[in-house]
Amino acid sequence: MARSGNLRAIYAMLIAVAMFSLMDTVMKLLSAHYPALQVAAMRGLSSLPLVLAYVGWRGAFASALQVRWPLHLLRAGLSITMLGLFAFGLRNLSLAEAYSIFFIAPALITALSVVFLKESVNLARWIAIAVGLGGVLVVLRPSGTGMLTLGGLAVLGAALCYAVSAITTRIVGRTDRSEHMVLWLMVFLAIGATTLAAPNWVAVRSADVWLLCGLSLTGFLGQLAVTEAFNSGEASRVAPFEYSGLAWGVGLDWILWRTLPDQYTLIGAAIIIGSGIYLVRHERAHAQAEHP
Repeated sequence: MARSGNLRAIYAMLIAVAMFSLMDTVMKLLSAHYPALQVAAMRGLSSLPLVLAYVGWRGAFASALQVRWPLHLLRAGLSITMLGLFAFGLRNLSLAEAYSIFFIAPALITALSVVFLKESVNLARWIAIAVGLGGVLVVLRPSGTGMLTLGGLAVLGAALCYAVSAITTRIVGRTDRSEHMVLWLMVFLAIGATTLAAPNWVAVRSADVWLLCGLSLTGFLGQLAVTEAFNSGEASRVAPFEYSGLAWGVGLDWILWRTLPDQYTLIGAAIIIGSGIYLVRHERAHAQAEHP
């Protein structure tokens, strides 16, 4: 049952990555006109109505106050910091560059899961994760110039926040309903980020209403999927599938900004995606063996 749960979590993560890639595209477009913290606030505010409707549909409001408040507040603080840093980084980096740096997060999650969640990581998965990280280094190239810029450092900080948040999500998921996890994250994100962004708030342009609608839908669906992923599967097994976002980043960069990756990025992407495909097949084989 554990492996079939991991397989379900992997599919949820792949959906989450697709949604978040589209969401990040909208954030990159918005970051050209609004401060980073305001973009984070708009992320929370735009998705909150859908989250409230979802929680009501699931009948989860009655017990919404019966949660582990300190951990929910920690998740919210990490998410606000992560989104602010990532939005700042997207101002000067392409999606592919930002994702390449952000892909340090799965290695951080794997290491943290061993320490805090007592999960076991076998040699095959360590090798696959190492190969994927090797692909990230190829994308960055030996000089690592992308990581030394202010935007690159901001994305690195966002990756660290995401890794800690992923572990926290797994811990909270042991006792709290996923509906409550999504609800309070969006509530605190909307309130916290808006409060911080208020002093430098820029009036929202009417032309950006459609972007905010897209931000709302992709953010909502992505949050549901990523919560399901880390709630139903082991963090160290789910995290490597963040790598699939690189393919989305390259494609969206070309479609919207006519930016093509160089040969190093293409080679690195092939390595990263190859390691992810191996992990999918590995989990599927075990799930089928348990449920022929």
